[in-house]
Amino acid sequence: MLAAALAVTAAGSAPARAQGLGEIAPDVLGATLDGTEVQVSRHRGQVVVLSFWAAWCAPCRLELPQLEALQRAAGDRMRVVAINIEGRPEFKRAARALSELQLTVTHDYNKAIQRAYGVTSIPHLVVVGRDGRVRKVLKGYSEKQLDAILAQVNAALQEP
Repeated sequence: MLAAALAVTAAGSAPARAQGLGEIAPDVLGATLDGTEVQVSRHRGQVVVLSFWAAWCAPCRLELPQLEALQRAAGDRMRVVAINIEGRPEFKRAARALSELQLTVTHDYNKAIQRAYGVTSIPHLVVVGRDGRVRKVLKGYSEKQLDAILAQVNAALQEP
């Protein structure tokens, strides 16, 4: 379960207007360990759950296996993208450590994704509907909110 809420300022992240509910989600979601760029548009028709995280963030580390379990249950109707906000060496170590999880793990190498999604603290989760529009944004949540988060993701899965 997630530990107590964490609201840590993301290093190097300038304040930005968060993508509003109902707006088209910014497309670029970073690059995987092998350099493959990941985009929301490649997952049109699926619910895309974005989790901004860092290896030092205990709630984030606890959340990722739970998001993977949700992705497994949803099958091809959903894709979880775990976007690491740390430097490249930390990302490489963390991505290798998470290689057993069936999540798409990417790196926000220039902080542009954080700015595009208005990330100023972690954990930060965004639910993108099948149509590519932002359905929900959750910031600095705790384990007590996990059931509500899962309900919101399931609601997005039920939308046409």
